[in-house]
Amino acid sequence: MNELYSESSPDKKATMYNPKDETISFLIAYSKALSITSYKSIHFETIMN
Repeated sequence: MNELYSESSPDKKATMYNPKDETISFLIAYSKALSITSYKSIHFETIMN
């Protein structure tokens, strides 16, 4: 999953903006902890730490 977020771009300017490993780890941990529950037409977002 780390490679998906940090794969290089053919554009030279875009290489300056590669995310740090810490940022990628944070995003992956956040997405694993996020739970979305739907009830009728309402969506509840919950962080499951």
